[in-house]
Amino acid sequence: MARTTTSDARKKDTREKIELGGLIVKAGLRYEKRALLLGALLDLSERLKSDDTERSRLMAIGAEAFGKSDE
Repeated sequence: MARTTTSDARKKDTREKIELGGLIVKAGLRYEKRALLLGALLDLSERLKSDDTERSRLMAIGAEAFGKSDE
């Protein structure tokens, strides 16, 4: 039973990482250096902690981008 739970958790974790990688591709950042991507994400993380307006603005941009891909 414990092995099944561990296996399921690993599969879920792997799927999540694949989906997150897909966001990098969807954003057109596939060929950027990893250090740049990590720096951008760390900077974004800090900005989102203190700026709800920025969070809302970026959510709208992302929602629109997802909507366009469904067409």
